[in-house]
Amino acid sequence: MTLDITVRGCAEQHHPAERAIISMAVAVEGPAKQEVFSRALAIEEPLSAELGDLEDRDAVRSWSVSQVRVFSRRPWDGDADHGRGSTLHVAQVEVLAEFTDFELLSSFVDHWSGAEGVEINGIRWDVSAKNRSIHETEVRRSAVDDAIAKAQIYASAVRRGKVVAVQIADPGMLDGVHDAPPAPYLVHSAEETGRGLTITPEEIVIRVEVDAKFVAD
Repeated sequence: MTLDITVRGCAEQHHPAERAIISMAVAVEGPAKQEVFSRALAIEEPLSAELGDLEDRDAVRSWSVSQVRVFSRRPWDGDADHGRGSTLHVAQVEVLAEFTDFELLSSFVDHWSGAEGVEINGIRWDVSAKNRSIHETEVRRSAVDDAIAKAQIYASAVRRGKVVAVQIADPGMLDGVHDAPPAPYLVHSAEETGRGLTITPEEIVIRVEVDAKFVAD
């Protein structure tokens, strides 16, 4: 009678960050629609010009700026008897940029984080798209190797022979339930020094888990 063995294989690699995707927004508000539009544009234009210059210097691989979007809102004035206050117009511009030069990224963030009307929403770190594909392939193979080794240990412990894989799937899919692990991510740190803001990327962790079912005679 054959023995069924189901295991989960795991593997991971650590790599230094190769790119940083920064998400920013220009946001200004005021009582006059045309005024907030003009103020947002006055911030967006030098911001776009700097990103274009950084792209020419190969510090930025790609960047995008959305069109100025203007909407209105009437906030509560804090007095229940009066209800909502005067109409406020808000102008917003969304900005995304992919940096490959982290030293210039620190200078860029240091400058624009202190600019009125500019918000730094976050920075996402990663390896290059080409290297991510290579690394993930390597880690998937290592995860399968880990599953084979683990299954063989179990089979040998009960005096069975060589294991043979009959099913391999992403976590949870052997039972028809999707239970994929979260995508690799990196938490970044930043600290204020006498020379301004310093951004220190940590390692990218690429982790893969795989479920596998084996049989052994």
